[in-house]
Amino acid sequence: MNRFSSMFSQILKLFPRTEFQALVKRNHAERHARGFSCWGQFVAMLFCQLGRAHSLREICGGLASCEGKLSHLGINAPSRSTLSYANAHRPWQLYRGLFNELLSRCQPLAKGQRKFRFKNKLVSLDSTVIDLCATLFDWAKFRRTKGAIKLHLLLDHDGYLPSLVVVTEGRKHDVKVARTLHFDPGTILVMDRGYVDYAWFGRLTAQDVFFVTRLKESASYKVTEKRETPVASKPLVLHDEMIRLTGQGAAQKCPYPLRRVEIYDAETERIFVFLTNHKDFAATTIAAIYKDRWQIELFFKAIKQNLKIKTFVGTSANAIRIQVWTALIAVLILKYLQMKAQLGWSLSNLVALLRMNLFTHRDLWVWLNKPFQEPMSLWEMPEQEALRFA
Repeated sequence: MNRFSSMFSQILKLFPRTEFQALVKRNHAERHARGFSCWGQFVAMLFCQLGRAHSLREICGGLASCEGKLSHLGINAPSRSTLSYANAHRPWQLYRGLFNELLSRCQPLAKGQRKFRFKNKLVSLDSTVIDLCATLFDWAKFRRTKGAIKLHLLLDHDGYLPSLVVVTEGRKHDVKVARTLHFDPGTILVMDRGYVDYAWFGRLTAQDVFFVTRLKESASYKVTEKRETPVASKPLVLHDEMIRLTGQGAAQKCPYPLRRVEIYDAETERIFVFLTNHKDFAATTIAAIYKDRWQIELFFKAIKQNLKIKTFVGTSANAIRIQVWTALIAVLILKYLQMKAQLGWSLSNLVALLRMNLFTHRDLWVWLNKPFQEPMSLWEMPEQEALRFA
């Protein structure tokens, strides 16, 4: 008989208890705690994400039904009131710290998954709105009869990992959050037209940060130089020009020369006009960079479809943030398993099969590569391998 802990337990080993307790102490998360530890709360909320529990009743009941298998997780199944109180009062910053520590372990694995040849760091910036009931979540201001929170996310294109996350009320404008972010010189930032702010573009250019976005149709500019365009390129480059903004106030806000690239995409039969401050890349590379921005839209779609982020088990702002950060931690776990596995898992397939096997006692890393193979018994293993589990 195999002597493995459950796959859920093996996933939790990605979070060393010494590092976890250091974060707890740093955030004063267990101040006035009575019996229910932060580790127990974290395990319960991660079970909510990976086990797809829809309520506090399902979280606590699901863990209680596996009571005999929880000893190796270091917890007891909590009551609903205990978990609810912890989510409402314990600092969500603990989960942000856990996210950052796991991200630092994922980033070295993602360095070899670069799509473009240039060495610049490529990141996408976007946000998504998560609707809430205005009556229950009266603190989440969005519209007159509607509540919402907004998830502002910076996606690193090396492995498509979320590298920075800001959670705000739904009515917080994207540009206001963008202005608070810092980027290293040489970074290439991709965003849609919702982030067009000429003063911010001027500041990015002064900091040697490159950006690629769509040019608004109402933009006023003057062409200062026409660059040569390739004759046969995919997509077809119609214009490649250096421009200066001439609109009211725009010239003072962004006095630097910018580049306007106009391309025709035969697949969609549409013309796209891009605005960038990068002068050296080919026009087709600028178009390809913006096209890769679609990965952040796919990321938002993946977390909303596969994790518990559209409906919530608490109503306070603190509980909402804990659940959102736990969902992002779960995404990083899935990304880490994808990068470690030899099998080409899709995220949706991985989370679905993992959900069915959370408390199965199998070697997680063997299962990742051969999920449908019958597990090997202890007596069939090579001697050195068998001694590890004896």
